[in-house]
Amino acid sequence: MSTGAESFISMVKHPFKFRMFMLFKLPSAFFSGIRVRYVDGEKSLVTIPYKWFSRNPFGSTYFACLSMAAEMSTGILAMGHSYGLNPPISMLVVKMEATFSKKAKGITSFTCDEGKRIALAIKETLSSGKSTSVTVRAVGNNEENEGVADFYFTWSFKVKEQKAVKK
Repeated sequence: MSTGAESFISMVKHPFKFRMFMLFKLPSAFFSGIRVRYVDGEKSLVTIPYKWFSRNPFGSTYFACLSMAAEMSTGILAMGHSYGLNPPISMLVVKMEATFSKKAKGITSFTCDEGKRIALAIKETLSSGKSTSVTVRAVGNNEENEGVADFYFTWSFKVKEQKAVKK
């Protein structure tokens, strides 16, 4: 794992710093109650509660809130592996697919264990200078460890264009 990734993961694990990051950069995730429970270079665990802000009229967690938590479980790994790189890398979700198998009531946990695949895609982008995509899975389970949803996110990575410095 790179020094940048270690630095980013350290920031994510700091409760106050990461909550401030979410409040200012991802306010919907902040108010929905999304929490990063675990992250390292290979795996992440993100939770979303069933509460007033995240519920739908059918007695379950709104699919958009589930999608946010699932995306964060993959995106936190992508951000970690791309953090502090020179040249910088841009990242974008270019496709998302989901299958819902059970009503999400209570806390839903999303796990992504594809950090190595994300790191390889970023490494390929850096070495080739070309855009690279990778599709990764986020598995959502309820508190009884029953499957609630499966998400597949296709992330695209490319080297950011450097702006010319004016003299």
